[in-house]
Amino acid sequence: MTTPRPAPVTRTYPVNGIDLAVHQWASDGAGVPLVFAHATGFHGRVWGALVDHFADHPAYGIDMRGHGLSRAAPIADWRVLASDVAEFLAQSGLSGVVGIGHSMGAHTLLQTAADHPEAFSRLVLFDPVILAPDYYGDGTPIFTADNPHPAIRRKRDFASAEAMIERFRARDPYDLFDARVFADYCRYGLVPAASGEGMELACPPEVEASVYASSRSNGAILDAARTVDIPVLVVRAQHTNLNDFKSSPTWPELANVLPQGTDLYRPDMTHFHPFQDPADAAKIIAEFIV
Repeated sequence: MTTPRPAPVTRTYPVNGIDLAVHQWASDGAGVPLVFAHATGFHGRVWGALVDHFADHPAYGIDMRGHGLSRAAPIADWRVLASDVAEFLAQSGLSGVVGIGHSMGAHTLLQTAADHPEAFSRLVLFDPVILAPDYYGDGTPIFTADNPHPAIRRKRDFASAEAMIERFRARDPYDLFDARVFADYCRYGLVPAASGEGMELACPPEVEASVYASSRSNGAILDAARTVDIPVLVVRAQHTNLNDFKSSPTWPELANVLPQGTDLYRPDMTHFHPFQDPADAAKIIAEFIV
């Protein structure tokens, strides 16, 4: 049984033309700082249930560009996300930290580590969106303005966080989520609506759709991975097909191209492993960073 940590303090950092919001959980312990990067459509506060397992570690949950309180225009190139993270680390004086990423966030941390070898001492990557080499091709987007990703049709307006919770509680894949994670996802994934009435998604549907549309933009990620000479744990979930959000998108050979890569295959988990079972994810992290 973990004890909930006090609410984080949210600070903003001017990076690449936006104010990047970072939620910071303080600690009196001497543990290495933990930096968390979330998946597309999520936000930094969604890690709270997992952060509670690491009371001795200061922890930082980044609201990635266009998500949470880091308001920004749609994204055309995933490498700007890595630049954002590097700028935050530099401005906050952090180096040699443990990076923990999920999906798009895991991809971002690996690119950041390649660009800035001093940034991380270890990485734990839950189902990074890093696919086989042939996926990237010439970088041509899968989705376009004429054929946008279905995320662009997401409902954006809600009367309240409680209304969002009620709407999605029993829906796939949210019905898989730990109750605390799901509540945090809804409560901190909304901001006051521009109309002045009710709430709206902090990650607008057009931003979420743009992340999926630009998923081929960093075709050099596998070359970058070969240069990341620190211990990296790649945690892969069950794979069915790329049209299923619960399926692992991760290239099974990814750990083999990392100089110090370790592969952990968990077919009993979905792509949402850290939020499906945060206690299990915390155990994996704790064992790897000892």
